[in-house]
Amino acid sequence: VKTRESEEGTKASLVPLEKGNSSPPVPGVPTQVVQPTAQQVEHVYSSQVFVDGGGEQAFTTANIRLAALLPDSSASSSTYFEATHSSESDISNSVTPQPVSVATAAAGSGAAAAGGGYGVQGGYLLGGGGGQSYSSPNSRAPPATVSPQLQRLEEDMSSNLLVPGLRQIQWLCDNYEGAEGVSLPRCTLYYHYLLHCQEHKLEPVNAASFGKLIRSVFMGLRTRRLGTRYLGNSKYHYYGLRIKSGSPLLRLMDEQQHMAMRQQPFSQKNRVKPVQKSQGLANGTPGGLAQQQATALCDISAQLQQYQQFLDTSRPLPVFANIEVQDRDLPDGVLLEHLKAFQALYREHCEAVLDVMVNLQFTLVETLWKSFWRFSEAEIPQPVSVRHTHNESEKRLPKACLVVLCKFEPVLRWTKDCDNLLYQTLVDMLIPNVLRPIPSALTHAIRNYAKSLENWLTGALMNIPEEMVRVKVVCVNSFSQMLRRYTSLNHLAQAAHAVLQNSAHINQMLSDLNRVDFNNVQEQASWVCQCEDRVVLRLQQDFKMTLLQQNSLEQWASWLSGVVSQVLKPYEHNPVALPKAAKVFLLNWSFYSSMVIRDLTLRSAASFGSFHLIRLLYDEYMYYLVEHRVAQAKVVTPIAVMGE
Repeated sequence: VKTRESEEGTKASLVPLEKGNSSPPVPGVPTQVVQPTAQQVEHVYSSQVFVDGGGEQAFTTANIRLAALLPDSSASSSTYFEATHSSESDISNSVTPQPVSVATAAAGSGAAAAGGGYGVQGGYLLGGGGGQSYSSPNSRAPPATVSPQLQRLEEDMSSNLLVPGLRQIQWLCDNYEGAEGVSLPRCTLYYHYLLHCQEHKLEPVNAASFGKLIRSVFMGLRTRRLGTRYLGNSKYHYYGLRIKSGSPLLRLMDEQQHMAMRQQPFSQKNRVKPVQKSQGLANGTPGGLAQQQATALCDISAQLQQYQQFLDTSRPLPVFANIEVQDRDLPDGVLLEHLKAFQALYREHCEAVLDVMVNLQFTLVETLWKSFWRFSEAEIPQPVSVRHTHNESEKRLPKACLVVLCKFEPVLRWTKDCDNLLYQTLVDMLIPNVLRPIPSALTHAIRNYAKSLENWLTGALMNIPEEMVRVKVVCVNSFSQMLRRYTSLNHLAQAAHAVLQNSAHINQMLSDLNRVDFNNVQEQASWVCQCEDRVVLRLQQDFKMTLLQQNSLEQWASWLSGVVSQVLKPYEHNPVALPKAAKVFLLNWSFYSSMVIRDLTLRSAASFGSFHLIRLLYDEYMYYLVEHRVAQAKVVTPIAVMGE
């Protein structure tokens, strides 16, 4: 073998001799054999900047010390392999991590497994997959065979080179998973990777190499550019990838979003696009107001695609029962076909509402309402697509028949039941777990949507009979109220989580709680609540024990659920008496806890703030548990219970 300097002059590669120089050495002539030597290279980057491959965001990591073994023989011409798809149809819909088979590459040679493999470049695994392989444009073609001596050299080197790459792959599999219909910003994922490398003192690769590794682990991953490009807000996203529900990166993303909102100037938070006066009325509201609402919610929709992983998008719309006319006669001018058409059209309308909500396109709900109820067709010019939809609906169900059916009692009852089912499905989809942390941006978007619901609905029902308007407004108000309560409950849960995990706070709360005169509290509360002494004593002891054990928020929720089950157990088979007993229990619980808070206030307890926060959370969660128990006993939705 002989050595030759690379173009950069910093590395050397081992290459076979030319065919003409492959004769055996001449006796008596000294032969020089150059052995590969390893150099210890240490880089210190005081302010190293990593730029995402898309060029849309840069990250700075300070004081990252990098140490790597770079053998002289690892030339810049080493080859890596990456599988590519021959056509668009080869890309699978779901992205799944693939099993890793490693083929090391060193000393200017490359090797790939027959069924797909990974090449090693710079100490990290790159490429991989099955099928046809393509080498880097800057690298030479791999040799057909590898000599035994070179294989031994590769094995000696791979023991030090493969560990960082395997750690990267394991980290990706532990924190990310493939899923349909979601996306994750490419710069966000690379930032998470830099934090991982800094925490474990690993040498990070650049964004391009890291992107190749991601595509090797999650086969079929696609990249999309999302956001408003001309405003400079567009970012490249990995489409079909999300953070796992149990990953600590979820809380990190929420903290980053919260800090970004706090650091954002007030003028930017309330910035609204200018509105042209010629726009006139948009969707039945004044142009300025409509543009402000659309701008606020549409921008949120574009930026919250990464938050779809917090939703339960697999929840389908329940089956609607048929309209029961019983012995009633149909209104004049209405045929049975019209009744069936209304039932089919309303089902399609509810499915469309669910579809836009899954995609967080909140403003389209108002458009769907106006389209179904034929809002102001004659007064306001409509787009061609809307007119076509109205024409199709008019053929199936004339508006005159629609107005008459809106006064028909069986149709009113059926519409109320369908709305309760739809809205309960939307609540369960948007907030599948009230105790699970939700990003503040998603919570803010849901609350803004809840505030706009009633105005949107009443505007769309301008030409509809008052009987139908009352039914629809009651249902949508229950829906709006439940969204606000659940988002508030989730906010309290996240705030209380920090208190319940702080040992100093827990010890102070126990110390203050032991000073409370519970006998005096029971004497005052018993006259109003008429609770048994043994029940109150057991709850007091269980509360102190749970606090002493420093249980998690989920364990506290389990204890509260057990308390509700114990209190309502005598009424579980009596759907008439259970709601009354549940209301009395909520009043007693609230009154008794307020007496304890009163005693803590008079004693100037140091942990008063913590107790006040816990009390708010437990009161709200008790309300949540009770409404679900009552709905379960009455075989209705919780929204239907709240609307009674």
